[in-house]
Formats: sequence, structure tokens, C-alpha cells
Amino acid sequence: MNRRKFIKASVASMATISMVGAGNACKNALSIEEEIVDKVKFGNTGLTVSRIAMGTGTHGSNKASDQTRLGMDQFVKLAHHAYEKGIRFYDMADGYGSQPYVGEAIKTLPRENITLLSKMWTNEDGSERNEPVSRIIDRFRQEVGTDYFDILLMHCMMDGNWTNNRKHYMDGLSKAKQDGIVKAVGVSCHNWEALVQAAESPWVDVILARINPFGTLMDNTPDAVKEVLGKARRNGKGIIAMKVFGEGKHVTDREREQSLKFIVEESNVHCMTLGMPAEAQINDAVARVMRLAKS
Repeated sequence: MNRRKFIKASVASMATISMVGAGNACKNALSIEEEIVDKVKFGNTGLTVSRIAMGTGTHGSNKASDQTRLGMDQFVKLAHHAYEKGIRFYDMADGYGSQPYVGEAIKTLPRENITLLSKMWTNEDGSERNEPVSRIIDRFRQEVGTDYFDILLMHCMMDGNWTNNRKHYMDGLSKAKQDGIVKAVGVSCHNWEALVQAAESPWVDVILARINPFGTLMDNTPDAVKEVLGKARRNGKGIIAMKVFGEGKHVTDREREQSLKFIVEESNVHCMTLGMPAEAQINDAVARVMRLAKS
């Protein structure tokens, strides 16, 4: 390597180290640049997914999130960087407004290599006066530009009675699964009773659960959530961790390491969704997770 190339490479490495808060070293920078996330068998769903999903709903509400607020061009660049790092799993929701953004990002990517998850908002009174589920899914498919979703969830279950008061949506999602428009169905949970019910329900293929070692923004203690997720996993369900850093409340170097170690080694999940609005965050997460997964 000549002097000019050496200086250029050194500057790039130092910039990477600075961005991710890593210390000391070309070795760490090299690991961050070269590491690719692996794939895991996802319960009994028949799917194989990347161990990390790209979350698109950081501070998400009213059809916007930190990711969509980057603008379309920057979002697409970020999604492509995630893909290059082995993250082939995109976690969307209607409420985040992220479906058209992911749709634009995947136009040039092979659909067969990608896992697409989205979430629909539901009403407790899922009666016939609600919009047909098939129409909701058709709109989702149009926004993303896909013929099918790998995973479609009912968003934000807040009570343990959801299996009774959301029959309208469950039946519609089951029909979509039967027709091959959706491969796996399930729920995201924001309530302890809802999570317990999801672990037991034969209808549920996939659970998106809040879990981190600090107990921040969770439905119960880390130990209690771990236990119920273990039961769900034994029941064949695919488990995705969310709120891994407590919605941004635990992001120091030590806390990130503690959180990811807990998720990879103890939490009874298969994979995790991480909201990462910067390439350096993606690099850091992939390097840490793969180091822990290999240890």
C-alpha cells in the first residue's frame, strides 16, 4: 500500500471508529466493516430470517418516523446499506408511514432474498362495519410493491381479550394466509396479558415482544417476559425482540453491549428489530451481535 492509499484508509477507519464510539483500533474497525449478519430458523413458520431486522418506526406515529424523516433518498441508501450488511428483514407498519419507503428501497433487490413484515392497526370492535381485511392488505401490497408479505401482524395488542374482540381481523388474516398472500400472522404486544395470550394462541405464528435487560418499557420484568417467550418458542412461534435499547434510553457503549448480549444469549427470541437511522449504527449492531452469536 502506498502512502496516499494508507492515509486514505487510515482516515476512513478512524471516522468509522469515531462514529460508533469504538476504541482503539484497526481490528475493531475492520470487524465492523466486514461483518455480515447471519440468518436463523424462525420457529415453525417455515421462514429463515436475518438475526437483525431493520426497524422503520423509531419515534413512529401519525405516518412518520425517524427513518422516514430522513427523506426517500437517504432512506433507500440506508436500507441498501443494511442489505449489504446481511440485514434482509424489513420491519414496517402502516402507522409509521414506512411502507412506501421500503417499497422504493426493494425495487432493485431480489424479492426472494427479503423478509417483509408489516403491521395493521385494529379496533377492539372488529365488526363487519370495519374495512375488509383483504382491502387493507391490498393497499399494503400496493404501497410496498409486493405480491405477498412474509409476516403480517396486528399492531399493539393492549389487552388479554384480543383473541375474542379481534375475530374480524384474525379471520381476514387467516384467509390471506390460506390464499398465499401472507406466510405468517401474529401480534405485536404492549401488555402482559396480551403477551401471555399470544404465547398460548394456536392462531399466532409470530410474536413481536418488548424485552431488554433493564425492564424499560416492558410488559413485565425481564425474567417474567423471558419465561413466557420461552413457552411461546416451545409452542413453535417465531419471536422477535423490540425495544432492545429501551426506545433509546440505554445507548451508551456499555448499555448497548449489555442489551445485545442479553438478547442474543438469554432472551428466548430468534431475532431482533433495531431502529437504526444511521449507517454507523447498523455497522456497530451487526459487529456486536455477530461477535456475541459466535462466542
